[in-house]
Amino acid sequence: MMLLIKNAQVFDPEERGLKDILVAAGRIIAVEGRIDPHPLFQIWDAEGKTVTPGFIDQHIHIIGAGGKRGFASMTPEIPMTELIACGTTTVVGLLGTDASTRSIHTLYAKCKALDAEGITAYMYTGYFGLEPKHILDNVQDEMIFIDKVLGCKIAISDVRSSYPTDLELLRVLRQVRVGGMIGNKKGIMHIHLGALEAKIDSLIRIVKDHGFPIANISPTHMGRTKDLLEQGVTFAKMGGMIDISTGGTNYTEPCEAIMHALDLGASIDKITLSSDGYTCLDRKDENGKVIGIRKAPFDQNIVQALKLAQNGLSLTDALKTVTLNPATNLGLEGKGRITAGADADFCCFDEGLNLTDVFARGKKMMSEGKVTAANSFDAP
Repeated sequence: MMLLIKNAQVFDPEERGLKDILVAAGRIIAVEGRIDPHPLFQIWDAEGKTVTPGFIDQHIHIIGAGGKRGFASMTPEIPMTELIACGTTTVVGLLGTDASTRSIHTLYAKCKALDAEGITAYMYTGYFGLEPKHILDNVQDEMIFIDKVLGCKIAISDVRSSYPTDLELLRVLRQVRVGGMIGNKKGIMHIHLGALEAKIDSLIRIVKDHGFPIANISPTHMGRTKDLLEQGVTFAKMGGMIDISTGGTNYTEPCEAIMHALDLGASIDKITLSSDGYTCLDRKDENGKVIGIRKAPFDQNIVQALKLAQNGLSLTDALKTVTLNPATNLGLEGKGRITAGADADFCCFDEGLNLTDVFARGKKMMSEGKVTAANSFDAP
């Protein structure tokens, strides 16, 4: 049966006004000023609620991460329902520092499980290190033959990284790009950044000195230090996309970091938010002493995006950081928009911009602020 959503105040993320949305087989069929009901349509009246694309989290530890404080500091897998509760309908999972007790095969399996439970999940192959941690023999083959693989992760400018050289990075980038070309994907090198003084010097050299396309390079944790963020503005002005974590370590609140980047001349179209959720963070007392551990929050993308709107950005520009921009960065043409042919992923908000309803691939997963979907082992 088709789903007809009536009277939706659509932000796709551009403001489109009051529209009706017709959905079939998990995809949007039409977005019109008026679509007449039909006996075969299931109808949901949005009653003027703000309806946006479902949120995309392009950096989240769906099988857990951590371990820096011993085995007991390894975080668990994330349940699907927790993602729905904060409007996240598409995720990209990845490994962190640890590719010994964490498996790339388990990551793939979790992507398939989340798909089966109703949301959309992708992954990056690789991990912090340069050494291969793959399902197949190499990055290029995975880009071509594994549907879920959008790119490869590696770390630089971090004491936990493998300190890859420019040439080593270029060789992996070549596999990502060529594999993407053959596999009909954009291809992304997703790059973890630490707080070392090198920052993203190597990435800028790779673009300027070697002519590698900047669109295939995706640096994250750009809000870790002020200096890193300001160098990231240079990268954004060169045409690159920069990603700021909402749940990991930052020198200031993520929305404040974005406002600073905009003040320095970066375009909002070149900035994304991701959670870094479910990694392990230290708990510290007022003197900075570590007193325990905690899971990095996974639900701050929606909070920080709406704070951008409160700080003076248009709702359209604020929403881009968690919808259209990550979809563009990842090359996901069916995500991040409310338009015919796109996936039917929606977040619905009341007048106070409180999240009330969530649809994933056309199925209602949250209703009036309560998650109605169930995880596989919670279903009756």
